[in-house]
Amino acid sequence: MKDIIFRGCGTAMCTPFKDNGDVNYEELDRFIEFQIKNDVDSLIVCGTTGESATMSEDEKKAVIKFVVDKVKKRVPVIAGTGSNNTLSAVNMTKFAENVGVDGALIVTPYYNKTTQKGLVKHYERIAQNTNLPIILYNVPSRTGVNIEPDTCLQLSKVKNIVAIKEASGNISQVAKIAALCGDDLHIYSGNDDQILPILSLGGIGVISVLSNIKPKFTHNLVEEYFQGNVCNATDLQLKCLDLINALFCEINPIPVKEALNMIGFNFGKPRLPLVRISEENEYKLKEVIKSSYNCSVP
Repeated sequence: MKDIIFRGCGTAMCTPFKDNGDVNYEELDRFIEFQIKNDVDSLIVCGTTGESATMSEDEKKAVIKFVVDKVKKRVPVIAGTGSNNTLSAVNMTKFAENVGVDGALIVTPYYNKTTQKGLVKHYERIAQNTNLPIILYNVPSRTGVNIEPDTCLQLSKVKNIVAIKEASGNISQVAKIAALCGDDLHIYSGNDDQILPILSLGGIGVISVLSNIKPKFTHNLVEEYFQGNVCNATDLQLKCLDLINALFCEINPIPVKEALNMIGFNFGKPRLPLVRISEENEYKLKEVIKSSYNCSVP
């Protein structure tokens, strides 16, 4: 059985930006404390939701180090270190290891993509150059490449490849990965509307967008399932579907960043080419947030 980096709810953290576009470290500090206070089980920095695609290498390094230093091992910190350039992924993973992260989340190569054989070689090369536990990140809607179950089986034989964030949306595929790999490749849901289904297939948690604004709720959903309270977990999963749908009414992280601003944080606006949420969807999101929090939203 492979080591478990975390079990439960890991927040795929948004990155707050100032009006001038710089990272807002004061707000990031406040957000980290909010997450830990509300029982999140892990923090994932510089992933898709963190807008890593529009951050410079220096910015990503600075943010990763800031989060590690601020968290001080209170919860595991996982850094998104993936790239479509294998050497770049190796170097960023080495940096993350040196500053003290607890694991690396590594997305499949995008744009240039690769074959299944190429995926194996890509991940093997990264794994050979770090002692960090690695979480594969499968999100074909973003990258245009899918990690097939048989490829997961091959990669599960690599000692420090320990888990996969499965965001394909294909429950049949997740079931096949679970059947083939067992405890040699732990599974995290990468979709908030599929937390419970993936837990039922042996998943050990979620890497969540929802928990940016509802960390305790998302933690509780997973914990209820682990405690054997399946009906309670089911109720929580169904209860949050409207909110989840609203958080994905436009490309992530556009809506969740707006939602964070609505609930009292100052995360600013996304970086181009992403833009602020449309007025129509902003209104819909605001109504769902009001209902979810049972309060007014400015």
